Amino acid sequence: MKLKKLLKLGAIGLLAASLAACGGEDASDSENKKAEESGSDVKKVKVAYAISWKPITYQDEKGNPAGYELDMLRLVDEKLEDYEFEYIGTTDDDLLIGVEQGKYDLGVKNIFYTDERAEKYIFPKEFTGLSSVGLLLKKENANIKDLSDFAAAGLELAPIAANNAQYTVVAKYNEEHPDNPVKLVAGDTFAVDVVQWVNEGRADGGIALEPVVDKQINDPEGPYHNLKDELVYNEFTVIKTWTLFNKNQQELANAFDEAVKEIKQTDALNKLMVKHYGRDLFEVLKKVEAESK
Repeated sequence: MKLKKLLKLGAIGLLAASLAACGGEDASDSENKKAEESGSDVKKVKVAYAISWKPITYQDEKGNPAGYELDMLRLVDEKLEDYEFEYIGTTDDDLLIGVEQGKYDLGVKNIFYTDERAEKYIFPKEFTGLSSVGLLLKKENANIKDLSDFAAAGLELAPIAANNAQYTVVAKYNEEHPDNPVKLVAGDTFAVDVVQWVNEGRADGGIALEPVVDKQINDPEGPYHNLKDELVYNEFTVIKTWTLFNKNQQELANAFDEAVKEIKQTDALNKLMVKHYGRDLFEVLKKVEAESK
């Protein structure tokens, strides 16, 4: 239970004791009842988190919820006196389906905004995280640092599903640089195996997320760890990440926004970034936004 809620109940308890000393048990019983009723006002919130997105959302060696977005939610939870978060680890698919259908009230898993998702879920006004996005390339193309370099070299990009936020990143670049566009092909599925496409030479490069590269390539247990010295990841931007809410949880989403606004007045999220990512991605966002002006 929240500290403020505990203090509130403690104050009620002291008042009840004082009244009891003056007026007998009836006053005490009445105030204790109010305290119990006040405590019952706290609403349980079912929070789904994906267990395989380290360092964003995952389970630690003891099976406890861990990661940047879990720590962010704990900060929010502390500010919401009327709510208490219950964290439930699950798969990516169950999280999305569960939040949509009301099995969960909200969910986190390195979620990007898309118009398609906005039709199914509530996106709050405040974003809370960032995800590193870059080009996955063969080592001989390590000099290609961004989409401008990629386009100028006439390289071919691995297909991206049109409803994927990464597709939007490239499409936006093409709109802003009509004289040097990237050859963008929409894939038939939400995601293709970028590592495989680049390694096999089916594409010269692909848009990749740093957490995925870390999991698949850099992790000694990753399925493509054998390619660690053959492929490179060159970050060129960051994408904002969001918390998804069930369509019936607008009141909760509003409260969430107010809490996040308060948190953003401090450096708490910056510190969480450094704790989990080893660097502050909010600083990367500032740099990207400054360069785009």
